[in-house]
Amino acid sequence: RVKRGWVWNQFFVVEEYTGTEPLYVGKIHSDSDEGDGSIKYTISGEGAGTIFLIDEITGDIHATERLDREQKTFYTLRAQARDRQTDQLLEPESEFIIKVQDINDSEPRFLEGPYIGSVAELSPIGTSVMQVMASDADDPTYGSSARVVYSVLEGEQHFTVDSKTGVIRTAVADLDRETQDRYEVVIRATDMAGQLGGLSGSTTVTIVVTDVNDNPPRFPQKMYQFSIVETAPVGTAIGRVKAEDSDVGENTDMTYQVKDEEGVEMFKVTTDSNTQEAVITVQKPLDYESKKVHTVVVEALNKFVDPRFVDLGTFRDQTIVRVSVLDVDEPPEFRPPSNLMEVQEDAHVGSVVGVVTALDPDTANHPVRYAIDRSTDAERIFDIDANTGAIVTGKVLDRETAGWHNITVLAMEADNHSQVSRASLRIRILDVNDNPPELATPYEAAVCEDAKPGQLIQTISVVDRDEPQSGHHFYFTLAPEATNNHHFSLLDIKDNTAAVHTQRMGFNRQEQDVYLLPILVVDSGPPALSSTGTLTIRVCGCDSNGAIQSCNSTAYVVSATLSPGALIALLVCILILIVLVLLILTLKRHHKSHLTSEDDEDMRDNVIKYNDEGGGEQDTEAYDMSALRSLYDFSEIKGGDGGGGPGEGGPSGNLASELHVLPQWVQSPDLDFSVFRDYICKKVEQADEDLSVPPYDSFQTYAFEGSDSPVPSLSSINTWSSGSEQDFSYLGGWGPRFRQLAALY
Repeated sequence: RVKRGWVWNQFFVVEEYTGTEPLYVGKIHSDSDEGDGSIKYTISGEGAGTIFLIDEITGDIHATERLDREQKTFYTLRAQARDRQTDQLLEPESEFIIKVQDINDSEPRFLEGPYIGSVAELSPIGTSVMQVMASDADDPTYGSSARVVYSVLEGEQHFTVDSKTGVIRTAVADLDRETQDRYEVVIRATDMAGQLGGLSGSTTVTIVVTDVNDNPPRFPQKMYQFSIVETAPVGTAIGRVKAEDSDVGENTDMTYQVKDEEGVEMFKVTTDSNTQEAVITVQKPLDYESKKVHTVVVEALNKFVDPRFVDLGTFRDQTIVRVSVLDVDEPPEFRPPSNLMEVQEDAHVGSVVGVVTALDPDTANHPVRYAIDRSTDAERIFDIDANTGAIVTGKVLDRETAGWHNITVLAMEADNHSQVSRASLRIRILDVNDNPPELATPYEAAVCEDAKPGQLIQTISVVDRDEPQSGHHFYFTLAPEATNNHHFSLLDIKDNTAAVHTQRMGFNRQEQDVYLLPILVVDSGPPALSSTGTLTIRVCGCDSNGAIQSCNSTAYVVSATLSPGALIALLVCILILIVLVLLILTLKRHHKSHLTSEDDEDMRDNVIKYNDEGGGEQDTEAYDMSALRSLYDFSEIKGGDGGGGPGEGGPSGNLASELHVLPQWVQSPDLDFSVFRDYICKKVEQADEDLSVPPYDSFQTYAFEGSDSPVPSLSSINTWSSGSEQDFSYLGGWGPRFRQLAALY
């Protein structure tokens, strides 16, 4: 049996075919085909019927469209052979592939562009900058269409590129960022290994030259000039200078310093981190009169130095700064600046304590005047001579009251008091012995009745307000009035204390229970001062151990005859009696004050109430009408012997005493008031002449009616009598407020 099967040719089609006729691809054929046209060939799959057409009789395949290998490299199809009459498969369906054959139709492309690289300036030749790569879409397995080589089109004088790898390297060693900080290099990629006819593509590579610290700082000027007033405080900025540096970034960071000794002492230089400027400030007070111009050498140096470029030179520069000091009108200065003076506390008023001196530091040297700030010496204890500055005492000093005085002295220019200086002055008051020593306390001691001779009963110490430089030293002795004392003795212990001892055997408190011992204390001076203090010594009863039981003689006697219970009862009784006595006295005083308020006939009390407003017509308790009707007989003043006529000086006597001796007055038709008128005028004249007392009024003016009065008097004092003919009925028409008054009249 003969085996049958497909007979295949190699199927290839060239891409980018541009002919007008369909491009023959190949033929499919079955070995059972005898060429009589009984077999029908068909294809199916990718591009069947569109891109690829088959002749049903011959099996020839043609491509009807232009193919591109870069888009599709092969097509997969299936072939069938059928009987033309029965349409039955003569061969099993078979799969075949049509490959698209590559041609060099794609140029190399730089897909990662644009490229940016960097290289440090002054880098050596051959320093790698970066790598570029080009891609070719042609088939790398077929011919040389995809073999790419690199070359430099522009910038070859500074950079090179490796033809195979595309690595860009420096071609020179003197790249200078300060001259040119970036380069545009064009790189070309060519396929076909660079042979003639190959396709090429290019890209631009930007290469940035980075900075290195290869330039030292340089001052634009060799000298700078500034000026400042001499009163500028320490820390004042004088000016700024800056050194230029062609580098960038941290390579321009600088530090500044003062190089000369004079400048280091007077001025300080700091660096402004934001602007890289040198800030020159005052470090010590300036003085125009001492030095008018200062010269400062300022040096600038890079903070970060690259050791690779040390051989290029020193990375520092210097400049001169000239500072002119301007003169101003300054206040006087105290010389020397001593602030302590001393004076004895017994110095007389006007004594010189010390002298302060101040001078005008200006070249004009104006005269200086002195004064004391009175807010620091409100009591004016000290004065100062305005011209000489001599400080003298203004009051008597007392170290024990104030041992130190702190005052402020002012010094000002004579013709410009706004230019004033202040100096604090401490004055110490030196002690003199002007206070006698005194006993430390009012000492009281106790001695037992059965005390033996030589027994210590009290130790005495003293105090002295003075403070001698050599310390206190006191001497003790009994006062002269106690020289005949035979009861106690005084021993000076020589340590500023003294001891009191008994001098006899036993004491009897029934005979004498208290002894007063005068003690004379003398200090060491000079001059030696003394005082006498009294030690009170009480005689007490003691037990067998010497403990004091009682120091009261009366208590001692009572305690010997009464028991404790009896003593308590006695004290309770005494307390009850005291309470009863106090209660009786309180009741009597209350009763007496009540009677006095009812029986008081003094007209002055009612005069005080006379101006009080009553409570209406129903108020009958506001005043006592009987008091208003207690009149005096003024006629006895005029004619009586004790009344005091004008020639006897009676009216000038005490007014209060005259009022109490005036008798009741009975109306007389021929009264003469000239005596009282003269008396009142005389009193007024005396009051006007005496400027030390207020003009006291006298209520005697109510006793008579003045002349030329347009309204009749309503007073009941002058018109009351049993036979009065006046009619007061018209008072009833004055309204409710005067109804009670009308009833009284």
